[in-house]
Amino acid sequence: MTPFQSMLFVSTLVGLATGLGAIPTLFGARVSHRTYDAALGLAGGIMVAASVFGLIIPGSETGALWEVMLGVFVGGFGLLAGNRVIPHLHTEYHRRRGHGGGEIDDGSDVEGGGNDGESDGGLLDDRLRRAALVGGAITLHNAPEGLAMGIAYASGLEEVALVLAVVIALQNVPDGFAFAIPVAQSGVSTPKVFLYTTLSGTVPQVIGSVFGFALVGIAQGIFPVAAGFAAGAMLAVVLREMVPSSHGHGYADAATAAFLVGFVLLVVVDAAVAA
Repeated sequence: MTPFQSMLFVSTLVGLATGLGAIPTLFGARVSHRTYDAALGLAGGIMVAASVFGLIIPGSETGALWEVMLGVFVGGFGLLAGNRVIPHLHTEYHRRRGHGGGEIDDGSDVEGGGNDGESDGGLLDDRLRRAALVGGAITLHNAPEGLAMGIAYASGLEEVALVLAVVIALQNVPDGFAFAIPVAQSGVSTPKVFLYTTLSGTVPQVIGSVFGFALVGIAQGIFPVAAGFAAGAMLAVVLREMVPSSHGHGYADAATAAFLVGFVLLVVVDAAVAA
């Protein structure tokens, strides 16, 4: 296969991994809020480790450190700017609490999968908004990841691209879980939950990788900046969205423990893949 074909194939597989997070909904599993918050923590830990070991370090090894740091600032502030255009989970969560509407879920279990006959249209609308907000966050950080992967392939850094693919795929699973649960709660049918969850990761990942691959044809040697850009966007997502969202329901310890597990898991996998 050509480098472009390889990139397209790998980025599609990485995006499809998001659908694995929807598997609990296929069996109508009941998921506690503790588990949901822990999944956000797990994804956050993986993303932070991926930013450092999968993007910043490889970027600094292939270019100047200032190029990577420039990308980090552009990616991070770009994500914050994107949050003003795409409604984001953290702000919406606090706005609802501030208006006395309560949290989206209480401490009870959450039903995963299918329409459970919920008659409260307001609650369903609330859950649909939450699903849209989580989907927006996933899109915001999946596109930069795809961009970095596409630029790595186009720059001939196939080993770096494969390491990125592994770490991003690992991260996409808990991301998919965080997206699938509120979608399932909103009354969407189980097959559509799985489809929407898979598309939420695959579409921005593939589009980002194709754009990144094409970008190298215009400007050579931009992987360090692109790697920093993706890392900055991911770090901003973790600190602005995922940490506040996983620490607002009384399960901060579970979310923090899962964050540490995710960080260590990614570091170990990265070392194994790079060996």
